Amino acid sequence: MPKQLLLLCTFFAFSLSLMAQRLPTPPNKKDQEKIAKRNKVNELMKNEEEGIPAFKKQSSIQLKMNHDGSGFLYELGKSKSPFKATVFQIELGEKQHPKEQKQSSTSYAGGGFSFFGRPFIYGKQNIFYQLKLGAGQQLMIGGKGNKNGVAVYGVLVGGLSIGLLRPYYMEFSSVGGSEKIKFSEKDRTRFLDPEKIIGGTGLSQGWSEMKTAPGFYAKTGLRFDWARFNNLISALEFGFSFDYYSKPVVQMVDVKGKSFFPTGYVSLVFGKRK
Repeated sequence: MPKQLLLLCTFFAFSLSLMAQRLPTPPNKKDQEKIAKRNKVNELMKNEEEGIPAFKKQSSIQLKMNHDGSGFLYELGKSKSPFKATVFQIELGEKQHPKEQKQSSTSYAGGGFSFFGRPFIYGKQNIFYQLKLGAGQQLMIGGKGNKNGVAVYGVLVGGLSIGLLRPYYMEFSSVGGSEKIKFSEKDRTRFLDPEKIIGGTGLSQGWSEMKTAPGFYAKTGLRFDWARFNNLISALEFGFSFDYYSKPVVQMVDVKGKSFFPTGYVSLVFGKRK
């Protein structure tokens, strides 16, 4: 009897051991974090395959060509969803007047003949720079669908535009040498005399005399992103911008200044997402 009871107890203990091995062990906190992370990665991969970029931040630089100038732009974006992001931009560019025409002069300077004069723009009064600080929205219109596709985004940005006016200096021949001057009513005749022009002065003059014209701007555009992987940005952006300044901006002598500047542009965009 004792022997049979011992065998029965042994069998019962063995059965409990097997049942304990078959019952699922509840995951601990570390395992739960691994599972959650794995699920998130799987979701991101699924979005990538469907052409939906999954990111929290993006940054890019843009080389911008306007119909009347060029510029450089830096953009920082924060996503609200896979389809919508808030973007912040800072832009610096130069705007040219339609009547600007670069040319060279061959004239006497300091008793010597200048065969190839330095390029200059006849009748230019001010060099017009634009510094823009803006914020807006980037909305996905269409995903890539696959790694060889193109994503399309709509971009709407507005903000502060500061016009920076630097006096345009040129070098002129004078008795015994040369002189660098800007336009003024006092020197009007001399400044507009093409026979006395030696050439432009480049970036060396006028910075301490710069004046400002505060204003605002708005722009809208379409961005076509063809980057193979969604964590990269390689795109072209086409759009229009509108700038308005608190006072007329004068660029050319005897040409009335204006406050409103509509502009068409195209930008080459490179960056990354993370």
